[in-house]
Amino acid sequence: MAKIRVTVWNEYRHEKQSAEIAKLYPNGLHGQIASFLGANDDLEVRTATLDEPENGLPDAVLEQTDVLTWWGHMAHHEVADDTVDRVQQRVLAGMGLI
Repeated sequence: MAKIRVTVWNEYRHEKQSAEIAKLYPNGLHGQIASFLGANDDLEVRTATLDEPENGLPDAVLEQTDVLTWWGHMAHHEVADDTVDRVQQRVLAGMGLI
């Protein structure tokens, strides 16, 4: 049986700006979520963040993603329109979005 390919996306800003949050999530919230999900043998998990090239979500990553888990709350305005368009097209083509 094929594994479900999950990409956990996070702005990764709160953890960088707050020592308290960084202490709670030393690998970022995306790392914590990915670690939890990665314990499931049915899932293949990767992470992506806002500051990576193409906001961490180039076509190559999205094409290898069955479910995208999106975590953001303070920097949505920094997500490039091209990234939004790529994600929207993949969702319309059947990729899950949480």
